Amino acid sequence: MTSPQFSPRHAPPRVDHAGPGGTVTAGGVTKRYDDIIKSQEDKRNYRGLVLSNRLKVLLVSDPTTDKSAAALDVNVGYLSDPEELPGLAHFCEHMLFLGTEKYPEENEYNKFLSEHGGSSNASTSSDHTTFYFDVLPAHLAKSLDIFAQFFISPLFTESATGRELSAVNSEHEKNASSDTWRLDQLYKSTAEPTHPFHKFGTGNKETLETIPKAKGIDVRKELLSFHNKWYSANIMTLVVMGKESLDELEAMVVPLFSAVEDRSVTAPWWAEHPVPPALRRKRFYCLPVKDLRSLSIDFPIPDTRKHYKSGPGHYLSHLLGHEGPGSLLSALKARGWCNSLVGGTQIGARGFGFFGVQVDLTEDGLKHIDDIISLVFQYISMVRAEGPQRWVWEEQRDLMALEFRFKDTQEPRTLVAGHVHLLQEFPMEDVLSAYHLVTEWRPDLIEELLAMLTPENVRVGVVAKCFEEKCTQTEAWYGTKYLQEDIDEAKLKEWKSVEPIPELHLPPPNEFIPARLDLETSEDPTADAIAPAIIKDTPLMRLWYKRDNEFHLPKAVMTFDLVSPLAYADPLSCSLTSVWVMLLRDALQQCGYAAELAGLRWTISSARHGLSVTIEGYDDKQHVLLEKILDEMVDFTANPQRFAIMKENHIRAIKNFEAEQPYQHAVFQQALCLSDVVWTRSQLLDAATGMSVDQLDDFAQRYMKKVHVESLMFGNLTRERATQIADTFESKLPKDATPLLAQQLLLYREVEMEKGAWYLRETQNKVHKSSCACVYVSCGARASRRNAALELLAQTLAEPCFSVLRTKEQLGYIVFSGVRRSNGDQGLRIIVQSDRHPAYLEERIEAFIENALDYLEKMSEEEFLKHRAALAAHKLERPKRMGSKASQLWAEITVQVYNFDRPRVEVEQLNTIDKAELIEFYKKYISPESPERRKLSVHVISVAEGGAGRDDGDRQADPHTCDTKPQPVKITDLVEFKARRRLYPQPAPFINIPRKGAHCKL
Repeated sequence: MTSPQFSPRHAPPRVDHAGPGGTVTAGGVTKRYDDIIKSQEDKRNYRGLVLSNRLKVLLVSDPTTDKSAAALDVNVGYLSDPEELPGLAHFCEHMLFLGTEKYPEENEYNKFLSEHGGSSNASTSSDHTTFYFDVLPAHLAKSLDIFAQFFISPLFTESATGRELSAVNSEHEKNASSDTWRLDQLYKSTAEPTHPFHKFGTGNKETLETIPKAKGIDVRKELLSFHNKWYSANIMTLVVMGKESLDELEAMVVPLFSAVEDRSVTAPWWAEHPVPPALRRKRFYCLPVKDLRSLSIDFPIPDTRKHYKSGPGHYLSHLLGHEGPGSLLSALKARGWCNSLVGGTQIGARGFGFFGVQVDLTEDGLKHIDDIISLVFQYISMVRAEGPQRWVWEEQRDLMALEFRFKDTQEPRTLVAGHVHLLQEFPMEDVLSAYHLVTEWRPDLIEELLAMLTPENVRVGVVAKCFEEKCTQTEAWYGTKYLQEDIDEAKLKEWKSVEPIPELHLPPPNEFIPARLDLETSEDPTADAIAPAIIKDTPLMRLWYKRDNEFHLPKAVMTFDLVSPLAYADPLSCSLTSVWVMLLRDALQQCGYAAELAGLRWTISSARHGLSVTIEGYDDKQHVLLEKILDEMVDFTANPQRFAIMKENHIRAIKNFEAEQPYQHAVFQQALCLSDVVWTRSQLLDAATGMSVDQLDDFAQRYMKKVHVESLMFGNLTRERATQIADTFESKLPKDATPLLAQQLLLYREVEMEKGAWYLRETQNKVHKSSCACVYVSCGARASRRNAALELLAQTLAEPCFSVLRTKEQLGYIVFSGVRRSNGDQGLRIIVQSDRHPAYLEERIEAFIENALDYLEKMSEEEFLKHRAALAAHKLERPKRMGSKASQLWAEITVQVYNFDRPRVEVEQLNTIDKAELIEFYKKYISPESPERRKLSVHVISVAEGGAGRDDGDRQADPHTCDTKPQPVKITDLVEFKARRRLYPQPAPFINIPRKGAHCKL
């Protein structure tokens, strides 16, 4: 796989210039740009500004948008932390949300956004800190006013400083057992210790409280100092998108953000590389938390973003990351050493970067590390010998330009957050196109970058459980076990002397590049209809079809569910299905990669109902790719070598679930309790261990002979073309294929807890110090009015839940509340992950739920109506991408409800729900006092060192001591629990659609 040429999270500063379209103005704006390059299909309008305080602004006007959004980027991150306060930039990012002089309430920002259909987030990277939000368009101006004050007059109150430190510490503890975070920090910790790159960016209680206290450092004072120093308008960029015209947006933005002080700071730039020559030619062995096996081959390089018009890094990423014939990946897979490969440039921070090849290793691949590295250098040698090829660059150029022209419309929040970094790096006129339009053929830059990919510059990292005894060193911040050693000179000499081999060659021309990009213009009744139409209905297959009349792109989405009761019949069948899917993807990798490069995204996945195939992108060549996928499925015979590898990968994936976050375990345990059929991890593991290649071949043949195909085609397709593709699909099924019976197409259902019930499922986690409590209160079967009432309750309680449990009580970094829906049942779910015992967390969750009645009763009518309007707007929000619209239609088909007009139907119900009805809904279903309440608690208890499930001195194992309190019924035997409960009925179809499948004759 080719990694992106540039990382949009990092962008060095560039002095903006007026350019041909730049004009010098007065009134708070010193430059205005109206010449920003955009796609010819892009209907939005853009304007660039430089304010009098040198803050750079991109305005985006879209009269049709149903959300407005804004993002502000500060060109400084954790590399600028004071040496004695690791994590200060990240802590500062957290603190800015918690009150300003103009808006002193800690939750003012989130409360306002919640009431007006909005959301927010922020992130801190090595050299950037980014803040962003979205909101209903009518409330953009007020949101911007609150937002602007973060950068003008934050309070950093003593009380909030102390409490929010717990959130930063919880965030670090969440990451402490994550291999991604651990490996990233290990790479930094083994860099040059005098370079800021080595810093610990997240921070924790030790770095931001314990050590500063011991040294007499006032952290709040340092926060104010950091903000005063770095939060300067001249190193800030802002993107604002709204319904308003560009002139109206300018009038809104300029007065607010001109008030941000220009302190004339210079954004730091690191010309020296953090991995100097003395730290190259090193090999690292690392012990992971999960059972991972990977090899990284990295080369320090300069920051390449200044060459964005020619893209030398993208050229080499394309070749080294290719997956087609003659590729490095193809050679590694042929030897059984590799599962997947990623190659490309990564930006470390302004001024320096890395070019890397990351290989996901097989068990056998671990025995051939040096041979794999030799192959990498042989491929580099081949590329060097071939020299830069203009046709390769031109093919890339044309595909990137095509993608830019027909790019899907971005969600407002995605657009502002993605482009605010680019304003720091690129000239204003190129801010939309810089990653898409390459215009300069510069073979000299390709050769210059290629010359750095040598054994003299290499750093090698190998990650695997088998290195446990070898790893005798310990990384300071995450405790990662590793070993660093010099690479033997003889080995470096061997790699330097490798010659190209015939097996490795440049990729062939791409057969999937679309030749036809015309829009269908013939009339079709589905174009203006809300629902798709069934245009093919046979015993084996049903096809839903809808012509696009909204996105006007030469693209389509086609989805096929190959439904079979075999897929989840027992744990062995489930594992066979998973491995089959892995082998199908594996076999299709070469042609599928070319399709992806040409704008055809495809997936093959498995679920309880069976296999799913989805193809999305340019409609011209979709049928070609589909036929290749079908041929592979129907004529499937497992390659024994690849089967052994994929089986082992499947077993590792089951085992590695143990290392997932505690809240993910809680969600899985809830599904185990409430879904009528879910195989446990141990059942799946036992079955997977014994499966054979012969079993898989037999299973795949039987599967394809007893299947029902449900399909949706949506987009730039005629009815005739869709039918022809479906006919081809059906004709490729085995000739002796027989249809499923209607009973075999019934969906899985959900367990119904009785009224007044409270059940508890407990499980332990040995990996993370954090525990988790999940509280679920069932609200019964799905129906339009109940759906709306539950969503409205979740909407009104979301912000106070976060404010109380996360911000005020600081229980943990992960606090979630929202609706859980399944096949029939739905309810309110609250999850808290914390270092506290789950029993205590549940007490606090229940206290919040109990106090929610008082909150609802005291809520003003105006506030209630704001929440209701925000939810209505959210439900009526139009999908921005063709794929999102297709997913919306497909969701109704897969649950067999067919309410294609669901947003309008449920908003009609929502708009007649008043505050009194909402309170009655709460009292009936959610209130702890309700005799009808149905509750399931899940406790994931950490028994890791320092976890809440261990009695380690001052940490109490379980705060429950009062026997007079109501106690839950513990679920220890899942089968017994389910055998004594009824199942919820499936929701009735909204429209009368004949049931699928052949019917039984009496």
